[in-house]
Amino acid sequence: MIYTALTGMDAAMVRQRTIASNLANAQTPGFRAETFAVQTLTLKGPALETRAQSQGSVRGADMAGGKIVSTGQPLDIALSGEALLALQATDGSEVYSRRGDLTVGAGGVLENGDRLPVMGMAGPITVPPNRSITIASDGAIMSSDPAEPQAPAQEIGRIKLASAAGSRIEKDLDGFLRVVGGGVLPADPTAQLTTGMLEQSNVDSAQVLVDMIEAQRSFDRRAKLFTTAGELDQASARLMSLR
Repeated sequence: MIYTALTGMDAAMVRQRTIASNLANAQTPGFRAETFAVQTLTLKGPALETRAQSQGSVRGADMAGGKIVSTGQPLDIALSGEALLALQATDGSEVYSRRGDLTVGAGGVLENGDRLPVMGMAGPITVPPNRSITIASDGAIMSSDPAEPQAPAQEIGRIKLASAAGSRIEKDLDGFLRVVGGGVLPADPTAQLTTGMLEQSNVDSAQVLVDMIEAQRSFDRRAKLFTTAGELDQASARLMSLR
């Protein structure tokens, strides 16, 4: 009984951590809520399989879209459909996100709100110094010289808008989406984006608070089993002393 209750408590703690992460990112642009699931592990053996332990873990992310809001910022982008923004992780690998609050870093590298370089078709996109940029609906980065407003803008890169169709992706511990087993997603030439808009987190704060209360109650119920097990043990000892 104690081991069964312990595995249930461990699963409840993992669920609470998942809920806490979702709640903490309820205001993070483009955030995808983590999903939690419990797997039943039945003890195999010659006796009846009457005891089942549980194992809880984060099974993936809810890929439902978040609310699109207008920001008026020319470098804010909202991706259409199921397209993903390709970014360069700190280890050099390619990761994916829906967070589109872009800025030009101190070194001229185009970054999103997580301070990761935005990937183009040939690597991270770098903006030349003293140039202003605009983003087209197909992800093209157009650069112009403020000192020569009449000169035509030039394309300096194109944001990689990736498609996960036919590929298995997962949400890593750092909060970004990756291809399972390694590799990169192909670019989607039909993907579109909208500037001056930003996709919000898809976390439902009210539902997350309800889930948090349920997770705490589930943990408390399993904790009471330890007390019950102790009482049963004492009762058994008293019965044996009567013999």
